[in-house]
Amino acid sequence: MADKLRTQQELERLQAKYIGTGHPDTTSWEWRTNLHRDTFSSIAGHRPLLAYVALAENEPLVKVRAQLIRKMLQPAGPPPPREE
Repeated sequence: MADKLRTQQELERLQAKYIGTGHPDTTSWEWRTNLHRDTFSSIAGHRPLLAYVALAENEPLVKVRAQLIRKMLQPAGPPPPREE
């Protein structure tokens, strides 16, 4: 029983610390947005990954990095209308 409580407390602590881990009220759009932003920031921040993408797209590194940063604004499209 104590292990279950400790596990739940650890999960709540991680969810409060890291936004991308989600919580029960996280919508699929929010989850996709976090996932895309994490991916784009990882590619833009790691030069070998950025060089690979730039080579595959036959574009300069600077242009690919700028495109990735621009995509981070709304990576999963506009938010869905909220139901009240």
